[in-house]
Amino acid sequence: MPQLTDPGGIRVTIDDRVSERVPGYVLGLIAVPALDVPRDHPAVERLLTAAEDAVQARGLDKAGVAALPGVAAWRDAYRAVGLNPNRFPCAAEAIARRVAKGDRLPRINALVDLCNAVSLATSLPVASCAVGSVAKELTVRPADGTEAFLPLGRPDAPEHPEPGEVIYADGAGRAHSRRWNWRQSHVVATGTGPQRLLLTVEAADPAGAARLDAALDRLGDALAALGDPPAHRLRLDRTVRTGSPFAAETVTAGRPS
Repeated sequence: MPQLTDPGGIRVTIDDRVSERVPGYVLGLIAVPALDVPRDHPAVERLLTAAEDAVQARGLDKAGVAALPGVAAWRDAYRAVGLNPNRFPCAAEAIARRVAKGDRLPRINALVDLCNAVSLATSLPVASCAVGSVAKELTVRPADGTEAFLPLGRPDAPEHPEPGEVIYADGAGRAHSRRWNWRQSHVVATGTGPQRLLLTVEAADPAGAARLDAALDRLGDALAALGDPPAHRLRLDRTVRTGSPFAAETVTAGRPS
């Protein structure tokens, strides 16, 4: 079995308990060791505007957004892990609902805007995570309830996930998401300036895997246009559950050692 070759990297793992509840879960990763994130970029703005226009042209109501293939699969996945998707829509559904109502998404920075554009285009949750301060492991797993989550914009008001809630947890006992991909933590929020980034794309059923690959391709092309193509790309699922996206070699099978 290949060994990790990036001692300063992050090992990402999908916990068995998540795969058992949602067997079709696929996690796509792009590692960007260093990127000076700009406030905006013309190519990204064009992508996001085109994605918003495409959603609005479909004339979707709330039920129509919920029926989009990627979103519908995530609603089923949320139910499978005990979450109410009507109360806690996945990230892809939340932004698609907003745009379908006629709104434009707020422009945050080039990387966040890029992720929103690709999410709208593929109906999959897509996120940019600044991982420079993340401890050496990041695991998609049920919470035990002791993890600390610092809400976006409110890092001085820590929360604790509910026991059993699916989170992204690091090796220091911190949760970097709530309710799977419903909310992102303040710790990993992408700002402007130099960043070490991990881009994530998530599908909840096998049919979404092709859209996931297309999303990774779009992200890679856009990153190249920003002047810093990604170093590594990795896809994890129930058969390939763990790897180090920042490493030249990754663990590709079996249980984490």
